[in-house]
Amino acid sequence: MKKISFTINEKPQTVNVEENTPLLWVIRDMLNLKGTKFGCGKAACGACTIHVEGNAIRSCSYAVKFAEGKKITTIEGLSEGDNLHPVQQAWIEEIVPQCGYCQPGFMMATAALLDKIPNPTDEDIDNNIINVCRCATYYRMRKAIH
Repeated sequence: MKKISFTINEKPQTVNVEENTPLLWVIRDMLNLKGTKFGCGKAACGACTIHVEGNAIRSCSYAVKFAEGKKITTIEGLSEGDNLHPVQQAWIEEIVPQCGYCQPGFMMATAALLDKIPNPTDEDIDNNIINVCRCATYYRMRKAIH
């Protein structure tokens, strides 16, 4: 067990945990932030996408030891109080979710993309938003991203 400190959603946190524990389980089970979802456990589907230092990462395969001293944002920290992040607002306006399970990961991946490429082309979206949605709401997501 090791004490690991980081900032999550603008709040400092210290956890005492096995250092190779996936950050996803620290977020969900220790910090009780349930918006980040478990999907495949192999960094393939993207349901567990969060931001570490502004970069979209798959938290199911990111050991908590790598979070030491870093700034982390989950879907719960994407908005500012009652003011939704523009990606969250676009998701509502375009009625993107169907079942909704994977959508936090898609929104986090999209927010990271838009920070780097504010007006992405379809090719930019295809190259950067590689999460998986079993309900196939990709068309509505693309509209929301634009």
